[in-house]
Amino acid sequence: MITDVLIVGCGVAGLYCALNLPKDKKITVVTKDEAPKSDSFLAQGGICVLRDENDYESFYEDTMKAGHYENNPDSVDIMIRSSKEVIGDLVSFGVQFKKDGGNFIYTREGAHSKPRILFHEDETGKEITSHLLETAKSRPNVTLIENFTMVDLICQNNECTGIIGRDIDGNYMGISADYTILATGGIGGLFKHSTNYRHLTGDALALALKHNVKLQHIDYIQIHPTTLYTKKRGRKFLISESVRGEGAILLNSKGERFVNELLPRDVVANAIFDEMKKEGSEHVWLSLAPIPTKEIKNHFPNIYKHCLEEGYDITKEPIPVVPSQHYFMGGIDVDRYSKTSMERLYAVGETACNGVHGRNRLASNSLLESLVFAKRAAKHITDHYGKQTYVSEPAFDEKQYEGYEEKYKELVLQAIEKEKHSHE
Repeated sequence: MITDVLIVGCGVAGLYCALNLPKDKKITVVTKDEAPKSDSFLAQGGICVLRDENDYESFYEDTMKAGHYENNPDSVDIMIRSSKEVIGDLVSFGVQFKKDGGNFIYTREGAHSKPRILFHEDETGKEITSHLLETAKSRPNVTLIENFTMVDLICQNNECTGIIGRDIDGNYMGISADYTILATGGIGGLFKHSTNYRHLTGDALALALKHNVKLQHIDYIQIHPTTLYTKKRGRKFLISESVRGEGAILLNSKGERFVNELLPRDVVANAIFDEMKKEGSEHVWLSLAPIPTKEIKNHFPNIYKHCLEEGYDITKEPIPVVPSQHYFMGGIDVDRYSKTSMERLYAVGETACNGVHGRNRLASNSLLESLVFAKRAAKHITDHYGKQTYVSEPAFDEKQYEGYEEKYKELVLQAIEKEKHSHE
């Protein structure tokens, strides 16, 4: 297959990038599973925005402080300054954020000094991603291919000319492109306890390692403090940061509060781990008692419904919660335009690292960062577009990809451990 621009992944980063590319270019988007099964659909809390110039300093400081000041200041500035433009784009695509009359309502989450987060109930990610997906599907120049797994990059002399992928029936195929954009999401599928979909296993990282594409901070992995404790297998259900932002408190088995719930995620998660160790317990408790029942049902209807299905009425009783792997702050090293160290290869979203988040991501910066830098990738490609010289059919041996899933997982895990030890 031949296309102009190839995007691997259809979360907010991949879709928004596609929508910002020229309409006269043939754009092909491939995704490993069904389109709605991206982590972008799971984002509950919301998306940050610079409310006005008076908020800039505190927004910047909150982001830097949460990231332990290991953030790239230039990237943080770009993200904050671009936030209003991105929100305007989303509204034009039909995204509906909570309003009071004609004015946006802002909520606050952990480590934010002010309310600056726009939201749609407790399904902000679904609201944004579904509208982007619907818009992309309506564009005649955009082709979406589901259940197609990237197994290799096609490249030579440090220049990417596409990918090799595998369809649901096990058939391998090459896709050649002028530009390739990796938007494959996080690495939660590598961990036993994670809020991520299980098929997100860091495929782009494995191929970056294989082809010597530069990586950055791949041991920077965020643990979310509050996921619903269950002995069931599979993806853990997230209890949004905004629940604590609206007043919910953490309690130990004696019903005692043991931490300031609005501290950065890594601090709260460590406090929970310490309390669990002290008590010899498998979880702590989250009480929504300080939040009015009407507010719980209006702001968090899906959390309320899910917990009810699991046997907990959050309007009447605390729920058991435990930290789980949630987000990946490291990734494929990219510049301010999301360009990797390989020519014609870009990376956006959670699989990329432009340094915005530092060591620990500030709540609700993930959707914003993904969108801001996806649009910058699209603009950079558009401004510097050059046709690729294709070979008619990339030559490859299918046998070399036998058992690639486990090999790639092991490759990424080993690299993370190596990076971790180098910092220690």
